[in-house]
Amino acid sequence: MESDCSPRPVGLLALQGDFALHAELLSRMGVPTLLVRRTDELARCRALVLPGGETTTMHRLLRSSGLWQPLLEFAAGHALLGTCAGAILMARVITDSGGVEPLGILDVTLQRNAYGRQVDSFEAELGTTVTLPQDFAQSQPARGVFIRAPRILALGQGVEVLAVHEQEPVAVRSGRHMALTFHPELRGDPRWHQLWLASSDAGR
Repeated sequence: MESDCSPRPVGLLALQGDFALHAELLSRMGVPTLLVRRTDELARCRALVLPGGETTTMHRLLRSSGLWQPLLEFAAGHALLGTCAGAILMARVITDSGGVEPLGILDVTLQRNAYGRQVDSFEAELGTTVTLPQDFAQSQPARGVFIRAPRILALGQGVEVLAVHEQEPVAVRSGRHMALTFHPELRGDPRWHQLWLASSDAGR
């Protein structure tokens, strides 16, 4: 248990997916983390990462674990970062939902598996519209790993584009929340997590 003088941890939704890599990346940044599988664990966090994974499974487990409504309430006052499947769950609309109900936290419309199947995964350099923290591998260009990645089809009012691939948004932000259609944790690149923490009250 954290002491009163210790910073509250950043939570990692740990029902399914690659949450362990996010936890490792945040730990290397010196950020305390907590794996979240129950409502009492969520209540201890100052922010939450929704990792990549399988959206249908994550949706089902959020429902069966009783975390769905507490997560919506948490998002009203705390910062969320969603990557790939996490970004899909945060969306307002999913065009090919396959029965997955989005949380509606970000006013974006997403298409699942827009680039093809697992064998069509790729890595590409990104065009950024913001200045990323400059302490990763001699400030090398930002690159994204896309694995069965979604595509952002439409943005609502107030949603800011942070990065693009082939002129399409792949990283967006609205208020304290951020969503990425790629996997920065697979490259060990902390800059997106740093940007998220720095631009929201999650960094405090």
